[in-house]
This record gives sequence, structure tokens and C-alpha cells, in this order.
Amino acid sequence: MGAPSELDKEKRNILLISEASAYTIALVGLNQLWYAGYPKSDFHFINDNGEWLQMDKLGHMSSSYYTGVAGIKAYEWVGFSRKKAIWYGGMTGSLFLTIIEILDGHSEEWGASSGDLIANTTGSLLAIGQALKWNEQRIQLKYSYSPTKFAANNPEQLGESNLERALKDYNGQTYWMSFNLKSLMQIENENFPNWLSLALGYSATAMETPFAEDNNSDRERQFLLSLDIDLNKIRTKNKALNAVLHTFGFLKFPAPAMQYTNGNMLFHPIYY
Repeated sequence: MGAPSELDKEKRNILLISEASAYTIALVGLNQLWYAGYPKSDFHFINDNGEWLQMDKLGHMSSSYYTGVAGIKAYEWVGFSRKKAIWYGGMTGSLFLTIIEILDGHSEEWGASSGDLIANTTGSLLAIGQALKWNEQRIQLKYSYSPTKFAANNPEQLGESNLERALKDYNGQTYWMSFNLKSLMQIENENFPNWLSLALGYSATAMETPFAEDNNSDRERQFLLSLDIDLNKIRTKNKALNAVLHTFGFLKFPAPAMQYTNGNMLFHPIYY
């Protein structure tokens, strides 16, 4: 897919205004969800790498990755050269999440995290690296969520509303690395579905507070293997439907899954 040869100034202005508006709206919303009611402090760092069995770090990496993927498409649409679009757009997620780290750093309750910054950068580089090497995303980071009973025991940290819990309740989240089989294995058979993917997932459960010693919980790591659908490969005759499918491509498609936890194997007929 070739990029336009000249920068479209009108589209560039639309992009810049849209980015500024999205950043503002997102930061105001996050401030209400995460920071409202907590005292402020001088900027500081904390070491939170041991919290939530690293589920929060995967959240940062996935958010940065998909923001970068969207950023690459946006900068190409404006008319930047392919290489500039990849670097400028691909780093969009890291730049945005760095602003959040600044908010964290000025919150007495939290603090800026070097682990978060590393996760943010990793997500951006995954998007950038694949775009440079393959001109597509053959390995995608994905997300799925199911409500859990744990949020009710600590709604302040795990969320009170369904929307808050989808963002805050790490017990209900699963992060996936989804591998497009046909693209990665260079399968030439036309009958092999180009949307079929193999997904490796990571989740954790029984976490009511960041650290196990806070509540002596029986928290566990969970590792999953499942099939997935690469919605970016689905093409219909309806452009609006294609846009919807591609917009929600960051969600793991519900499918049977094998789960490994503490030496035990479990089978889920449908996992989401």
C-alpha cells in the first residue's frame, strides 16, 4: 500500500486537531476515573513492577501498541511518507501514555513508573518493527474481559461501574499475543484462511489489592492457548461493516481455550 506523495495540509490539520481533542478528552476522563479525590504531590517515581502480577504492565503495552497501529494509519492518511508515518504514528501511544505517567508522578497515591515507561515503549516498538519489516501486523496484542467477583471487595481500586471494572479489574482481563498463521508461516495454499490466528494468553486472578501480602490472597497466574480471528483480514462488500470489524480488531474473539494454572490444565468451551 503506497502512501500519498504529498502532505495534505488540510488532512494534517484535521489530524492534529483530532489528536489534541482526543488527548484532552482522554486525560479529563482518566482524571475523573483514576485521580479524582486523591491528593497531589511533587513529581516522583515508584517501583510498582511487582504489583498485580504484572497485568497492569501488559495493559500499558497493549494500549501503546494499538494506539501506535492507529497512529501509523492516521499519519499515512495525512500524506506522510511510509517511513515517517510508521515512526511518528507508531510512537503516538508512548507519547500519550507518557502524559499519563506525568499525572501518576504528581499523584500522592501513585507515582511515575519506569516499568510502565518500558511497557509503553515495547508496545510502540512492536507496532513499528512489524510495519517496517512486513508492512503489516502479523503478531497482534489483544484484550478480553469478563466480570469477576473480586471487584466488589475493593471497588475503590478495581472499579465501581462496569466501565471502570473493564479498565481496573485485572482479575477479569486477559492479554493475548495473536499470531496470524498464514502470514507468519507464508502459507501459499489459497484455501487456508488468512484470518486464522493462534493466540497465547496471560491472565491472573484472586487479586484484590496490588500485593499478595496485603490480603494473603491465593492469587494465581493463568496461561492460555486459543484460536483467534484476525478481523483486519476480513473483507466484506460493505465498507461500513469493514470499518467496524477493523475498529474492534483489538478484541480477542471468543473461542475454546486451554488454560494452565499451577500445574493443572483446564479446558474452556468458550473463553473470553
